[in-house]
Amino acid sequence: MQAILNKAVAGDRLTPEEGLAILQSHDLPAIGAAADAVTRRLHPEKFRTYNIDRNINYTNACTAVCDFCAFYRPPDHPDVYVLPIESLLNKIAETVEVGGDQILLQGGLHPKLSMEWYEDMLRTIKIEFPQVNIHGFSPPEIHHFTKIAQLPLRTVLERLRDAGLGSLPGGGGEILVDRVRKDITRGKVLTDDWLNVMRVWHELGGRSTATMMFGHVETLEERIEHLDRVRQLQDETGGFTAFISWTFQPDNTDMDHIPPAGAFEYLKTQAVSRLYLDNVSNIQSSWVTQGEKVGQLALMFGANDMGSLMIEENVVSEAGTVHHLSLDAIRRCITNVGYIPRQRNVFYEFIDESAEYRATKQSLPQLPVI
Repeated sequence: MQAILNKAVAGDRLTPEEGLAILQSHDLPAIGAAADAVTRRLHPEKFRTYNIDRNINYTNACTAVCDFCAFYRPPDHPDVYVLPIESLLNKIAETVEVGGDQILLQGGLHPKLSMEWYEDMLRTIKIEFPQVNIHGFSPPEIHHFTKIAQLPLRTVLERLRDAGLGSLPGGGGEILVDRVRKDITRGKVLTDDWLNVMRVWHELGGRSTATMMFGHVETLEERIEHLDRVRQLQDETGGFTAFISWTFQPDNTDMDHIPPAGAFEYLKTQAVSRLYLDNVSNIQSSWVTQGEKVGQLALMFGANDMGSLMIEENVVSEAGTVHHLSLDAIRRCITNVGYIPRQRNVFYEFIDESAEYRATKQSLPQLPVI
């Protein structure tokens, strides 16, 4: 396996078979060291990043049935809501007040909201907050919009972009293998259509993130297949800015009989994603599911980004996982492993030239060697 790790560290592309061999290994220190070496090659700068945003779920109504989701409600459920525009704008205002420049806007697959409703929502947000990027609507939602509006995918994406949509999140990816998707969800987009939403958005000049939720019914081979599909599309379009993986959170779901994957599996899989996705520049830590300490360790297992302050989060918390970090804690996590914290936007452009950054540029502690 060391020869395979050396190959990745040198910048040579791994085959699916080589990626699987690493994932099957239990030599976590060696895998982590290789992933860290790749991260340092791709990001030799003395800082690691974070952003400030808010995950706003505009509705929890969903026509899909996902066994892993504790958040959604059937459309006729008494707990169904659609967030009033006044509440949405108040949430954005609070985000801006603490230095946020983005909202993550996602919901379920609502059966009655029209294309015009989504366009009006986007336009209203951009009128009130023109400086805020709307990182909105996962591929399952976009695919759903095409069915509701009976419009081609490209037309839907163009209309959303023109109304103010700034970038697409990678939600709803789970595992990009149809066997897995059919096993854990019904009424939701399959692999090729998920990827095609991203493909067309990239063709329109848009950027997006890619994700993976693992540790449920997938095999190790299928984790690698997922990574390979992401890598193939990135070769084609170059539109993914970052990759984020996290472990399935089983509590309060119909899959609560599945034991949760632990920190070992999380760190190993994230490290393999850094080694395998040679064409995706950024890997985010998932402290939201892993907690502060493992989220910090992720910075030594392939991540160059601590993800978001995430002022609000509803989906993972419904599954019983509630981790909160303050902005000071996120910065401390970065500083304590030897880097300078810097705020960035979804496009990985730095948006801070703060006094903190200027003061610490000359006093950086020695980087740790793994």
